[in-house]
Amino acid sequence: MDKGITMIYTKQYMSDLESVQKCIPDIKQLQNCSIMVTGAGGLIGSAIMDFLIHANDTLQLNMTLYAAARNWEKIRKRFGAIVDRRDFVYVPYDAMKPFSMEAPLDYVIHTASPANPGMYASHPVETMLANLMGVNALLNYARTHELKRILYLSSSEVYGKKKDRKPYEEEEYGYVDILNPRGCYPVAKRGAETLLASYLQEYGVKSVIARPGHVYGPTGLSSDNRASTSFFRDVVWGRDILMKSPGQQLRSYCYVADCVSGVLCSMLHGIIGQAYNISNPSSVATIRELAEQIALVSGRRILFEQPTDREAGSYNRMEHSDLKGAKLEQLGWKGLFDLKTGVRHTYEIMKENSSAAQSGCF
Repeated sequence: MDKGITMIYTKQYMSDLESVQKCIPDIKQLQNCSIMVTGAGGLIGSAIMDFLIHANDTLQLNMTLYAAARNWEKIRKRFGAIVDRRDFVYVPYDAMKPFSMEAPLDYVIHTASPANPGMYASHPVETMLANLMGVNALLNYARTHELKRILYLSSSEVYGKKKDRKPYEEEEYGYVDILNPRGCYPVAKRGAETLLASYLQEYGVKSVIARPGHVYGPTGLSSDNRASTSFFRDVVWGRDILMKSPGQQLRSYCYVADCVSGVLCSMLHGIIGQAYNISNPSSVATIRELAEQIALVSGRRILFEQPTDREAGSYNRMEHSDLKGAKLEQLGWKGLFDLKTGVRHTYEIMKENSSAAQSGCF
C-alpha cells in the first residue's frame, strides 16, 4: 500500500477487520468514546483507524475518531472519502513538537514512531528524539486532561539479545549495545516505556503498553524498507524476492488485523502500568520461512544478494524475537491469522490495490 495512494477497501480486508471484533472482549465499552490515533497514516495506525471506522458502522459505537498525523494530504489520499465523515477528524501532529487540542479525549493510541531501519542507520538522533519527545508531549497533555488511558505501541526490540531461544516474556530483558547507533530504536522504546511508568507514579497518568512483534499487512507504506514489507512489495510489482541474508532469524510475525485487536484488547483490559506482548504462536517463523510463504502464494522466486555496509548496519541485532503471548490471551484475546493465511490475505489485498492504482480507478 503506497502512502500516497487511496486504500481500496476490498471484501477480504473488511472481512478481516470485522472478524477480529470478537477478539476484543466487551468492545462496546468504546460506545460514545473519543479516540485519537497518532501515526494514523502508518501500517498499524491506519489499520486501527480502519477498524474503528468499520466498528462504528457495524456495531453502532458512535465513537469520534481523531487521526493524528503530520501530513494532511497523505491522510486525505490514504483514507479517501472517509475523511468527509462526521466521525473522522484530522489532527495535525508532529512527534517533535508540543501537543495540545481542545476536544476532549477518552483514549490515545500512540503508534507514531520512526519504524524504518534505514532511518535508524541514517538518522539515529531523530529516531531517538521522535520516540522520546513524542510520548512525553502526549503524557504532559494527559496530566491536565482526564484521559481514561494512553496505549503506547512499543516494540519487541526492547527485549534485546539473550542466549537461550525461549519466547520472551514481558518481564525479561536482554542485551542492547547502547554505544552502537543502531541501538537508537530499542533504547528509545525502552526509555519511552520508563517515561510512561514515571508519569504514572508521579502524576497518575494511566497507560498500558503493547509490544507487537514483526507486523505485516496490506497497509504497509512504500517507504517502509523492513524485510516483510519489501518482500510483499516486490512480488506485487512482479519482481522476485530479494533477500540480503540467509534469513535464519526467528520472528513473531503478526498480521495487521491481529495486531489491531491485540492493541485494543490491551487498551481496554490491560492492567495499568503493564506491558503485553502481541504474538500469535501460529505465526512464528524465520525470515526465510516468511519469504518462502510469500513466494509460494505469488509464484515468484527468492534471490540472494550481499547487503551493503549501510544496509547491514541497520539490521535488527536480535537473532530471535519470539514473543510469548499468554499474558494477553489471559485478557480474552486470541490471534486468528496463522502465517499462511495472513500472507495470502496480504498478497491478495495488495494485488487488488495495485491493480486499481495502475488502472487509475480512484
